[in-house]
This record gives sequence, C-alpha cells and structure tokens, in this order.
Amino acid sequence: MRDFLCLCGFLALLSGEALAENTAIIPQSRSDSGWVERQALLNQRVADIGAAAQVVFIGDSITQGWEGDGKEVWSRYYAHRKAINLGIGGDRTQHVLWRLENGNLKGVKPKAAVVMIGTNNSNSEDNSPTEILEGVTAIVHKLRIVLPGTKVLLLAIFPRGETFGIQRGKLAMINQALRRIADDKDVFWADLAPNFLTDNGTIPRALMPDFLHLSVKGYGIWARAFGWWLERADGKGVKETARHKPLKMLPYVGEYT
Repeated sequence: MRDFLCLCGFLALLSGEALAENTAIIPQSRSDSGWVERQALLNQRVADIGAAAQVVFIGDSITQGWEGDGKEVWSRYYAHRKAINLGIGGDRTQHVLWRLENGNLKGVKPKAAVVMIGTNNSNSEDNSPTEILEGVTAIVHKLRIVLPGTKVLLLAIFPRGETFGIQRGKLAMINQALRRIADDKDVFWADLAPNFLTDNGTIPRALMPDFLHLSVKGYGIWARAFGWWLERADGKGVKETARHKPLKMLPYVGEYT
C-alpha cells in the first residue's frame, strides 16, 4: 500500500508539472501605479494618432527608452512617420499580450510594427527558453490577426551583460528559434546583436551603460541599422529581404570601447 501511495504521489507530481501553465502566453496586466498610468497614456496616444501612425514599436523599457536617451534619434528617424512608442519598462510577453488586447492597437493600421520583447522573462528561472519563445510567438500571431495589413519586424532580443554569461546564452538560444517565425512576406527578422558587441564579445558601456539599456549612441545604431527595412515597408522598392540581406554592420562600435 505504501508503495502504491508513493507511486500515486509521484504520478501526481508529474501531472502537475505537465499541466503547469506557461505564464509567458497568458495575458496579464500589472497593478503598479506607474504601469497603469503608462498604459493609459499609451492608449491615449493611440487614440490621438490613430490611423495616421505608420509605425508602432512594441516592447519593454528598451523600447520605452526611445523617449529618454533615444529621444533625439526618434525625432530624426520616426517623428515624420507618426510613429507610436508602445514600450513599458519591466514588461514581459504576457503584459504585452494584455496591452494588445486592451487598447494599444485600437484604431491603428500601421505599415510596420517593430517588436522586441522577452528579456524580462529571462530573469532567473521565471520562464524557460521554450516558454519565452511561445510568448513572443503569441505576440506576433496576435499582431497578424489584429493587423493583417501590417508588416512585422521581429528583432532578436538584445544581448545583455558585459560579457558572456548564462542569461545572455539563454537569450541567444531563444533567438535561434525565434528567427524561424519570419516568413519574409509578412514577418521579417533582424538581429542587431553584432552591432552592440566588440570583437571579444563584450558590450561597451558607451552603447549600453548598464549592459542592458541603450545610450544615445545605442539608439543611433538601432535606427540606422534597419532604416532600409522601413523604406521597404513603405513600398519604396527595396528588393532585399530581412533574412537574406543582413542588416548593415555599423563599423564604429569599437570607437566607443
């Protein structure tokens, strides 16, 4: 009887693990006041610009940073496109999914949506690489359903940490699989990571002061590296696809080490 009870307990444990929910794909809001206020601001921003928006940027604090250190670069490259910044610091894939269902896309029909999300899911053991992959994939699928006429540029999750480490490796594994979402028709892939690294794999403080968030120079790299793709989304006849034509490697990274 004791052996039978032990077996039942073991099977119950396995069943519980098998049925464990992937939090990265379950839409979830946040209750902190800063997030609630930011979400309301984004919805108002979407309502004000509406269908005039040509580009939306979707992400976490790195995307929100376009309003901080990236402000001047944003004005130069994206203001004339009526671009909307839909980044909120600390967000994970589940928070973005909730936002996309609760006002962040209401009334917009942009030519392009730029997505970069997932680094916050990678903290510690919060989510596995597989779970994060599923979370980002769910966001892309949501965009394709809600905005069928919008081209999606999916960015590889940026590297983090001054040098090689477990978390950077985790993100690299996710990126290896993420790129398969791109079909070069409606969803395109871009990996800007090499532009933020030196030859020995370190991240210069001049580009990421805390080895996670971008500086002014870092946002300049982001903007210049895929400007041609936005022209393609505008229908200006650029023939290369994001998969077969690597984004331009900017030669000046080493100047900032």
